[in-house]
Amino acid sequence: MNRGVIVRLAIFIATIVLLVALIGWTAHSSWRRIKDSHDNLEWQSFQIANHVQQNILSLNNRIYLYAAYTDHQNDWTNIVTTIQAFQYWLDQNQPLLSSKTEGPLLGQIYLAYKDYIASAMAIHARVYGSRRAITRVDELADFEIKSQRMLDLSFQLAQAQQNSLDEFRLKTLRSLDVLRLTLFTALGALVFAGCWLAFVVYREMIAPLQTQLVESRQIAERQEKLASLGMLAAGVAHEIRNPLTAIKAWLFLQQKHLTPDSPEFADAELIEGEIDRLERIVKDFLQFARPPEPQFTVARADQPLIDVQTLLQPEFEKSKIEIVLGETASAQIRIDPQQMKQVLINLVRNAADSIGQNGTVVLRVRLDDKRISDRTIPVVILEISDTGKGIPPEAEKRLFDPFFTTKDHGTGLGLPIAARIIEKHHGALQYQTQPDQGTTFGIILPRVCE
Repeated sequence: MNRGVIVRLAIFIATIVLLVALIGWTAHSSWRRIKDSHDNLEWQSFQIANHVQQNILSLNNRIYLYAAYTDHQNDWTNIVTTIQAFQYWLDQNQPLLSSKTEGPLLGQIYLAYKDYIASAMAIHARVYGSRRAITRVDELADFEIKSQRMLDLSFQLAQAQQNSLDEFRLKTLRSLDVLRLTLFTALGALVFAGCWLAFVVYREMIAPLQTQLVESRQIAERQEKLASLGMLAAGVAHEIRNPLTAIKAWLFLQQKHLTPDSPEFADAELIEGEIDRLERIVKDFLQFARPPEPQFTVARADQPLIDVQTLLQPEFEKSKIEIVLGETASAQIRIDPQQMKQVLINLVRNAADSIGQNGTVVLRVRLDDKRISDRTIPVVILEISDTGKGIPPEAEKRLFDPFFTTKDHGTGLGLPIAARIIEKHHGALQYQTQPDQGTTFGIILPRVCE
């Protein structure tokens, strides 16, 4: 598997783990905050407030009745029993809640209750000592104040409890909002990460496999076609070569007996030119059918480009086409210098033919990583770019087909031969073209690691 894909998979897995950890931590934190808020609530203090109110109101009624009707001798005994029971209840609950939020209020209720009892005892002493009922309101003023103080504190305790409930509800909602936001964010991140992983897997694995399958099928079809055409070309070339040699020899003998300026001599030169053209075609046929094995040597990547520039620049000066050596990179490649020069000459001449007049051919060396022979390796790309009219779309489909040409006197074997030479160099030949924008051919060769 591609190392880049492995790295991306590792990043994806790490992202999933982090998101799961984030969700777990957020859920735990939200639950802990809710639990802490729940624990901090004075659940029992609300009961104390109600209990205090009920007991004080009940005691008030009894004490008022006792003060107004002295003949109820058993009332005071019941009042004392209730006072003692309520005092005991306060003693039991005050230490339990003294450290809570409403602890200070409970402490005030405890102290106020002592004053309340003292005031009640004063009423009893007055009634018991004088043996008469209390008839004036001012005699109960202090008891009224102490009773109202107890009721006010109980109401404050109830209000504090309500505030705690509201705060608990608010904190709970906030914690749930944080948890919900985290869950939706994590879900969105998971969806994004899944889409990103699917895209990476498709781009790095599926798409190259599809491209490789198509290319392999095309290469197999081309190889089959080349093998058939190669056998045909070898047979035809062998059968044509011997008669051509004989014809050329007899023409040479006849030219010796002709006057140089005569029409017959001109006809003989024309025949000789056509024989040379046939010999060139036969030579291309043979090279296409049985390309020689390359004699590899390690060379600088820019050296073949420099040699071709030096060789062809004078030839193109008449057409005002300039061959420029562009950016180069320091690298080495294993090539057969003569075969690589043949490929470059063919590509540069094709570029010049596409330009026609007044243009530029740029030679460059570029470093990259490409997939060759089912693996990605460091490569050197020798590029030939022109400012010509580009390759027509109808010609692109048959660009590497043997014997297909758009030139008047071409054999259609230049690019097929170049492609076969590059294949024997364990490389590939690629191109990019746009109408009226020019064409760039790239010779991809494995880089020699120093």
